[in-house]
Amino acid sequence: MLHRLAVAGVLLLGGCSAAPPPDAPSAWTYLGGSEVHSGFSFAGTVVGGLSGITYDSGRGVYYVISDDRSAKNPARFYTVRIPLSNNGSDEVQWVSCTVLRDAGGEPFAPLDAEARPPVIPPDPEGIAFDARRQQLFWTSEGARDIENASRPLLLDPWVRLAGLDGGYRGHYPLPPGLAMSAQPSGPRANATLEGLTLTPDGTALFAGMEGPVFADGEPPTASHGALTRITRYDTATGEPTAQYAYPVDAVTAGRDGDNGLSDLVALDVDTFLVVERGYGDRVSARIYRASTAGAGDILGKSSQGADPPVAAMTKELVVDLTAAPGIEHLDNVEGITLGPKLSDGRQSVVLVTDDNFSPRQVTQFHVFTM
Repeated sequence: MLHRLAVAGVLLLGGCSAAPPPDAPSAWTYLGGSEVHSGFSFAGTVVGGLSGITYDSGRGVYYVISDDRSAKNPARFYTVRIPLSNNGSDEVQWVSCTVLRDAGGEPFAPLDAEARPPVIPPDPEGIAFDARRQQLFWTSEGARDIENASRPLLLDPWVRLAGLDGGYRGHYPLPPGLAMSAQPSGPRANATLEGLTLTPDGTALFAGMEGPVFADGEPPTASHGALTRITRYDTATGEPTAQYAYPVDAVTAGRDGDNGLSDLVALDVDTFLVVERGYGDRVSARIYRASTAGAGDILGKSSQGADPPVAAMTKELVVDLTAAPGIEHLDNVEGITLGPKLSDGRQSVVLVTDDNFSPRQVTQFHVFTM
């Protein structure tokens, strides 16, 4: 088990050496990483719930969003640096914390189910930096709490635009079928807009659902996978222009486990690295190379029972992170982004894990090259 530094808050995982074992695939090499102990605080906030990450190459920093529903501190993202070299990665440097703000310019308030109407904060999950417009896109999974049938707590998922100061700059409309409902229709709770990425040319934003909507069938189990959705937005108009079925694997995380799309990063206009992760009595995490090429458009349609059947996205396994050489312990992988290219030409890939604000879990940053 890894030792945790209670004072410094960060610990190098696997050291700074990048030398893989002789049988490690040369196309995907682990550079190292760092770990943040549970309860670590920065800028007056509790660091945790890190669910998405994006890279700002102009400033050489990463923006990392927390899925804190304004329960511990207001909804926010962090700015960090991760020094890299051809030989490894250094510990994370915490730069700043920025509060996300609503359309009225205020921080998001915590949940107040007794208010009239109830106050329901967002569940931030995905984040993507737009270098051309110097702004951020971010997603919320919304809320679907129907325990009290007479007063269900419903908040639609969203894709919003924010300045680097966290200020509200607008939102993109939801595609058909993604509005929350107290009925068994639309998205399931905690399975909506989880991943977010901007294409390298800046023309399209892709938002990935963690799991299937009710119309697309049951969530994955140990015996079968499922189909979730990835929506394409045109950044010139802000409108959803296409939607694709993405096949998630069956559950391999053991008892009480799950599996879903946790994030994605665009390599070009139709190719992505997609993280599928499950969390149960053990962790599962795989990175796939996936493509929309040849996939049918299901915007406003069901992915099930179509005649002729709708072609889903294709995917191929890049790396099973639970078996990747160099990682001694893997937690709940939630975010992925492309970092800088190293001086030897290799492309860095940075992952972040979500500790769910649990003392039994840790926040980790892992760095690979491909």
